[in-house]
Amino acid sequence: MSATPQKNRASRRVLAAAAGLATAGALVAAMPAGAQDRQDHGRGHHKGRTVDVQLLSFNDLHGNLEPPAGSAGTVTETQPDGTTKAIPAGGVEYLASSLRTAREGHPYSITAAGGDMVGASPLLSGLFHDEPTIEALNKIDLDVTTVGNHEFDEGATELARLQNGGCHPDEGCYEKGKEFGGADFPYLAANVTNEKTGKPILKPYTVWKKKGVKIGFIGVTLEGTPNIVTANGVKGLKFHDEIETINKYAKELNRQGVKSIVALIHEGGAPASTSYNYDCDSSGPGDGISGPITEIAKGITPKVDALVTGHTHQAYVCTIPDPAGNPRMVTSASSFGKLYTDTTLTYDRRTKDIVRTSVKSAGAKNPKSANHVVTRDQPKANDMTALIARWNALAAPIANKPQGYISADINGRGSTALEKPLGDLIADAQLEGLAPADKGGAVVAFMNPGGIRADLVHKASGAEGDGVVTYGESFTVQPFTNMMNVVDLTGAQLVTALKQQVSGSNEASPKILQISKGLTYTLDMTKSGADRVVTDTIKLNGEAIDPAKTYRVAMNEFLAGGGDGFAALGEGTNKLVGASDLDMFNAYLAAHSTADAPLAPPAADRITVIQ
Repeated sequence: MSATPQKNRASRRVLAAAAGLATAGALVAAMPAGAQDRQDHGRGHHKGRTVDVQLLSFNDLHGNLEPPAGSAGTVTETQPDGTTKAIPAGGVEYLASSLRTAREGHPYSITAAGGDMVGASPLLSGLFHDEPTIEALNKIDLDVTTVGNHEFDEGATELARLQNGGCHPDEGCYEKGKEFGGADFPYLAANVTNEKTGKPILKPYTVWKKKGVKIGFIGVTLEGTPNIVTANGVKGLKFHDEIETINKYAKELNRQGVKSIVALIHEGGAPASTSYNYDCDSSGPGDGISGPITEIAKGITPKVDALVTGHTHQAYVCTIPDPAGNPRMVTSASSFGKLYTDTTLTYDRRTKDIVRTSVKSAGAKNPKSANHVVTRDQPKANDMTALIARWNALAAPIANKPQGYISADINGRGSTALEKPLGDLIADAQLEGLAPADKGGAVVAFMNPGGIRADLVHKASGAEGDGVVTYGESFTVQPFTNMMNVVDLTGAQLVTALKQQVSGSNEASPKILQISKGLTYTLDMTKSGADRVVTDTIKLNGEAIDPAKTYRVAMNEFLAGGGDGFAALGEGTNKLVGASDLDMFNAYLAAHSTADAPLAPPAADRITVIQ
């Protein structure tokens, strides 16, 4: 669930050979003219004291224009008898249709997003620095989004280009005679400032207006963004506390006469159930929601009327009281465009404020907010089909090239296990590529779980045939194109790093490193903090780790920089920089599989887990 981004995707991959973007420069972006006053998509006029405003929202699209494959492309639905069912969902052809259908009959309708619209994207979008996704969002009539951590994968200069338009500085324009126009909607970044000027790098808020109705939107990403983005991505930037920032701008909006406010927050929580239709307000033991958003929600001023959240890729529609005890809705719509949230905001024309209720208000026929599945049994949006076909034609020569063969699904992103079969495969590929003495002499490799963005799916995605892994599919698994590093770490540092998986900033939500063959240990989840890693079980090729000995360790540059709370991994010395993680993954697939002898899913038996 943790989204762990990296940098300089396409520039390192295929279309250009060398370095990424400079990020310290153009931090400030001028917004599209009139963006703050974008009108909605319906007609009509409401003459009563109150008017219902429809708020449609989604989050964490991550450039998934085509329907996500395998388990990453399903949502869980609880049936009336208590059983659960996996429903195929997502794809912008269906998301556009769902949103357009939902808007029918709603003269006041706003569409907003909770960040990570781009970044860690499949090849169809990532190969073109996510221009296809911005184009799709423009056509969907997105009104506003906050930035997420992934909007910083390629730095603030590239983020400014996505907002303002212009062709890529290194790769130019992708279509002859066609310049990229940028986003029609404002990206908000209230809590991200330029270190030198102290000013927000993008607009902190925007006000949606229609026929006297005014609703303000404030957008923030999680304060911890620098911990989960490579240093180049956040160079020259400062990230501020979410609560303090939102409260500051809510006060400013109030002074301007804007009393109805929605906060778009790229931070989230974990509901007690993974079913999208779980009743988050149920009061049984262990019910409800946990995670960072619960504390953030409790600290945000009552001036804010609703919170649209994201980052954790979970689905929830919850009521969390504000500091004054008033009910306030907090929503999130999973990821990859598989769900959208439909929330009714009842606007009082006299007070200019939202009449607040719980998700399920007493006596109301329908809930005030609910998540809806973006099903694949509805008509596709023709303009999205055309957009996908256009970009696919440009990507096809690279995307369709076979890299290897698999005998069954090898689950990564879709696996709920702490040790994922695809995680083992990636770590093994990194170890094999960097074990030779002239390549770094690695004896063990670590892979961060958030960097595995998909499953390897056996069923063909196109005309390549079942079991064939194409470049496009391997890229979707490893889209960051991180350079691999090999460093010296002591045995003591290795043990500390393993303990950091389940302690410190990772205690509440463990980040279990995926490990190469030869490393084994026991993880006792009945214990707390660092004690969950049973030290005397840690062995490399059957031998106990010697605290004083030096080991050559392979990992991507994000982990080698101490990312995801692994400070011990950032202490490595004698660094050697190798090929990219994607190149090593593809090389391993080519070396270990043929059409007649496809690669089988690893057993995922390196970590013994006690629950």
